[in-house]
Amino acid sequence: MASNGNGNVTPKGNAVSAGRNGLPKITTQKSRQNAVCHDDISAPVKVQNIDELHSLQRKKSAPTTPLDGVQGAFANMSEEDRHRQQLQSISASLASLTRETGPKLVRGDPARRPETPRVSHAPEHHFAPTFTASDSSLKFTHVLYNLSPAELYEQAIQYEKGSFITSSGALATLSGAKTGRSPKDKRVVRDDVTEDELWWGKGSPNIEMDEQTFLVNRERAVDYLNSLEKVFVNDQFLNWDPENRIKVRIVSARAYHSLFMHNMCIRPTAEELENFGTPDFTIYNAGQFPCNRYTHYMTSSTSIDLNLGRREMVILGTQYAGEMKKGLFGVMHYLMPKRQILSLHSGCNMGKDGDVALFFGLSGTGKTTLSTDHNRYLIGDDEHCWSDKGVSNIEGGCYAKCIDLSREKEPDIWNAIKFGTVLENVVFDEHTREVDYLDKSVTENTRAAYPIEYIPNAKIPCVGPHPKNVILLACDAFGVLPPVSKLNLAQTMYHFISGYTALVAGTEEGVKEPRATFSACFGAAFIMLHPTKYAAMLATKMEKHGATGWLVNTGWSGGSYGSGSRMKLAYTRKIIDAIHSGQLLNANYKKTEVFGLEIPTEVEGVPSEILDPVNTWSDKNAYKETLLKLGGLFKSNFEVFLDHKIGKDGKLTEEILAAGPNF
Repeated sequence: MASNGNGNVTPKGNAVSAGRNGLPKITTQKSRQNAVCHDDISAPVKVQNIDELHSLQRKKSAPTTPLDGVQGAFANMSEEDRHRQQLQSISASLASLTRETGPKLVRGDPARRPETPRVSHAPEHHFAPTFTASDSSLKFTHVLYNLSPAELYEQAIQYEKGSFITSSGALATLSGAKTGRSPKDKRVVRDDVTEDELWWGKGSPNIEMDEQTFLVNRERAVDYLNSLEKVFVNDQFLNWDPENRIKVRIVSARAYHSLFMHNMCIRPTAEELENFGTPDFTIYNAGQFPCNRYTHYMTSSTSIDLNLGRREMVILGTQYAGEMKKGLFGVMHYLMPKRQILSLHSGCNMGKDGDVALFFGLSGTGKTTLSTDHNRYLIGDDEHCWSDKGVSNIEGGCYAKCIDLSREKEPDIWNAIKFGTVLENVVFDEHTREVDYLDKSVTENTRAAYPIEYIPNAKIPCVGPHPKNVILLACDAFGVLPPVSKLNLAQTMYHFISGYTALVAGTEEGVKEPRATFSACFGAAFIMLHPTKYAAMLATKMEKHGATGWLVNTGWSGGSYGSGSRMKLAYTRKIIDAIHSGQLLNANYKKTEVFGLEIPTEVEGVPSEILDPVNTWSDKNAYKETLLKLGGLFKSNFEVFLDHKIGKDGKLTEEILAAGPNF
């Protein structure tokens, strides 16, 4: 189906087969089973209702961006006209495609009553009569626009069951049955443009849907939001690079979602908000309302739909806030490469001399721990852009895992959990409101979302010069990768495309074995284009700006999981310090077998014998056998990328393939 620009949809291609009574036959497409790494997926909560979920939660016993405002359409308007235009813009965002008009909007909380008149230098626009009629055209929808954290706290605590202030001042909330992302329910509109641009098929995270189905779900979401007495609207930015920032609008039904996005996106100044105008991208979060299971492509009551042509995202049937964050990350993975800007799923920090390092790594590899360094400035913990000017953080906040959190292990995250922070699905003492970060009663995927300025050494604005080092982190539970290896460009591309780590599998008949996990570009769940396109851009920028690639194993040494031991964090930190200082560039190197990795013969503060993993294994035959096994897993994983040639002659593809394991 295709839109003609007026909200009407015309059929494209073959006609839909007829069902009973001449109605279109409904078909449901099953999602593919290709596994990619998703670090925040978790099973739905095993409860029957919100009261049961709430019982698990309790145990018995504000900021601005330092960017200059720009003159825009609102510059010379009176405050009254500016408010009117803001409401018109929001109403247009909520317009029904069938009625072609938006709802009647009014600013303010419908629960508030006019107080005693007070002196004001500007006209009030907060109150309007409401009707109890069921017809949405006869009612006002109140807009709670860019509320402050304090206001959102009040809304959440008063109206959202399961919202509490914890002892540290953070807002504890519940995300409902879904406590993680739902990748099998995430879909992208496949049209004439995205057909050729996006990565489809085996290994891709992009599950297709047509535009007609998207519009059906959009209408369902908009109708739900318009039926509410009030909606929350956030107008914010993505990307700290002022020349390439994206204006986003988030329309949601929950104060929790509004506060989450207030923290995670870049917060406009008052002047920037006045000149905001029309957003570049809009999210309709109707997560409390399910999708229609009888709609094409739907396989559950949850659907997260992305339409790149319309620059819109629709969320139905899940209240997990991470869907908004990662949905926008996917959008940036599409929009930024069009501007020759590389979007990256990485941490990023900068030394006092201006040397920038990127940290790539899947869950459990130590990306957050190693990129958080008291001797260096934090540019960001998760999402970045690399342009011709340098690096910039996409987000305005951090989204940290909280399971097993302690003040001793992660003091910066611990201290950031204060007033303004959102705590998702944590368990706390019913009386003291002290959070038990060890408790997994609701989910293991407990999270904290807070503004980046809550981290003491955050660099504001979150931008930096071109990276000097690109560090790929792998937690190798097989125990055969070296603690550190220096990579050439082809090897960097190969390991970047592979996105390897190893997880420890569950016990089966008393035997625990590692399980290799590969996630292209260290973020396969979020990329939109073929992985080789991001890898080629990475190599080009590294070569142009003289960056060095490194592979760091934070996993096992002296044997696989169960026989060897985890690499000491103190040794890994010494290695990272040696990379930052440039010491490792001048070290002596030797090459390993199978993977052909260049490993240093010594690193200050690290025992030399552990730098070559073969030295740490007592059973050399077992080492060789395990090394070949891992090499085979790499080869098998990379087969899905062989049909995509980089460059006209494909020589670069051959060069990357040759940089992998050879045996």
